[in-house]
Parts: sequence; structure tokens; C-alpha cells
Amino acid sequence: MQKVRIDLVSDVACPWCAIGYRRLEQALEELGNEIEVELVWQPFELNPDMPPEGEPILDHLCRKYGKDAASIERMQGEMIALAEPLGLNFQGARERRAHNTFDAHRVLAWAAEQGRETALQLALFDAYFGEARDPSDPAILREKAVAAGLDGDAAEAVARSQQYAKEVRAAEQRFMEAGVSAVPGFVLDKRYLISGAQPSSALADAIREVAAENAG
Repeated sequence: MQKVRIDLVSDVACPWCAIGYRRLEQALEELGNEIEVELVWQPFELNPDMPPEGEPILDHLCRKYGKDAASIERMQGEMIALAEPLGLNFQGARERRAHNTFDAHRVLAWAAEQGRETALQLALFDAYFGEARDPSDPAILREKAVAAGLDGDAAEAVARSQQYAKEVRAAEQRFMEAGVSAVPGFVLDKRYLISGAQPSSALADAIREVAAENAG
């Protein structure tokens, strides 16, 4: 069986990353046992300079995209409509605040060492988009780590330290240098970059192409 590595460059504050992951899941279901995929999450910060208190999401997005509130509200509605059939809880998406997520990425790096990063990623997507909570708050990281089958005390200890800071910064820099400037970014076998939350069929086709190249 051919094997393909996928580095999924993502931020837990990125709605399209949650949607992109679910579409990747659909692509993997389509592939079945045809190809073995190794998924590795990689960090990206949408808001690296955001102060600790964050900012209301509507204000933030209006300024970021240079659009009026009505346009942003319409875009948010379209995004929420896409998320629901994928099994994503985006009920709190309109109430969330823009936050920096560096501490969340550090705890995710710790979770990855225990094979539970995907579970924690999904729990943090749910915290942010479903519950409108700060995904870098140590108490929330503790709670969601427990939900993901991890040790809550250990997760909170990482969140309140600077552990994994160097590793996260290095990974962020590596993928920016590889051309990832927006997320989600799917890097296949460290060679091919697919940007955006592409349809599941497009992801499945790309994985097949890379597997065929590897076989050839």
C-alpha cells in the first residue's frame, strides 16, 4: 500500500481549518484502504499580535478584510451553513473573540507526542466556534485536554509554562518558508501545497496523484 504524508497547517481559530479537516476526513473515507495517509498537524497563528483580551470577531474581521459589518455577517452565515452538515458545532461562531493561539499550539505539540493531537484539535475547534471560548486559556486547555483523553494537570502545566515554544516557532517558520501564507494548507509529502478548504474530491484526487508518483 502506498503511503502519503499530509502536513495540515492550521490554527484552532481558523473556521476554514475545521471545515478543511472534515473534508479531508471525507477524502480519506473515499480512499478507503487504497492509500495509507499519515496526518501531521502544523501550527499557524492567524493573530500573532493580538493582546490577551482579544477582540470582538465582527470588529476584527471588518478591519482585517476592509468590509462592512453586513458583508461580514453574511460571510459568517455562509461559513456556518457549510460547517453544520460536516458535524461541526459553530453555534458560538458569531459571539467569539479573535485571540492569539500560541499557547494552544504549545499544548497541541505536547498532545502530539501522545498521539492525541487530532482529538485535542477537534475539542479546541468546538471550544472556540461552538462555545465562543478562548482556546489559549489554560483552564479551557485543561478541560479540553481531559475531553481529548489527556491529563488535565499536565496540559495546564504546559499552558502556564513556555514548554514547546521553540518547537512551535520553528514549525511556523518552516512552513512559512515553504510558502504557506494562509490556512488551511495541506502539504503532501513535503512537496505539494494545496491551499484552502478544498472539496473532498479534490483532496482525494491530489492524494492519489502523489501516491501514483511515489509508486512510479
